[in-house]
Amino acid sequence: MKIIDAHLHFADREGFKKTARDISEISYTARGLRSEFQEAGVIAGIVMTTMGLESRQPAGKSPEMRLEDGTLDNLLACIGINPVQLSKDPKAELYYIEKELNKPYAAGIKLYPGYSPFYVSDPLYKPVYVLAKKYGVPVAIHCGDTSSPRAQLKYSHPLTVDEVAVKYPDIDFIICHMGDPWVLDTAELISKNHNVYADMSGLIAGNAMVVHKRRHTPLFQNHFMQALVYAESYDKLLFGTDWPLVPVAPYVKFIKSLIPEEFHDDVFFNNALKVFPKLKELLRYKD
Repeated sequence: MKIIDAHLHFADREGFKKTARDISEISYTARGLRSEFQEAGVIAGIVMTTMGLESRQPAGKSPEMRLEDGTLDNLLACIGINPVQLSKDPKAELYYIEKELNKPYAAGIKLYPGYSPFYVSDPLYKPVYVLAKKYGVPVAIHCGDTSSPRAQLKYSHPLTVDEVAVKYPDIDFIICHMGDPWVLDTAELISKNHNVYADMSGLIAGNAMVVHKRRHTPLFQNHFMQALVYAESYDKLLFGTDWPLVPVAPYVKFIKSLIPEEFHDDVFFNNALKVFPKLKELLRYKD
């Protein structure tokens, strides 16, 4: 079975290195990711670049898509938006965003509410949504819990996505992490809105043993199963890992245990092709 990892991180940043070292116990290198992809059957990935990027290159791949030993040729990216910078110097920031969206690897836009104190419906994002529509790319939105105690969860609740989904019906929105722990709210949103999807990344943080234990804990499984059964929208779900939060192959097994087998091809592959049009170009090139 072909798999697309629709949500991972691939930046030369100390926080990700620490996560890989202390939590997931994986090799956070280009070679490590390539090996994990091959083991799990992943043929392409979508990198979520982070906001607040300090060094911005005028050409080539973003430094957010390169580790010390290089990069992979089967990665695309969602461009991370910094709303603080956008509010301070909108002209310069929008110029940068559009410049990034014109690069071959740019497949979407990523917002980080919660980590930043702005609702996704804040007017400052309007020109960002205009760019998303112009370039035909989806907007992925961090929803649910955060890794920082300084984040404010009221901004990252999945119900905040409903307003922009209704206001911008021609843009596809992705609720990242199923909005966990508010997965039932996410289930309602993907059922109600034709243009709202959810990725299943980051539902576990830990090494292979932790993932295995969670996969065999009924109460933990039921937390997500209730939402999946409620929504009955397997055409609106995307597989993702949030690597380096977890090793890839064990996490594939975990998500497979939640999804009925007849929907595996859609969740692990087909839905990502539908939401990220540039994936078709990438995979056609590689074929």
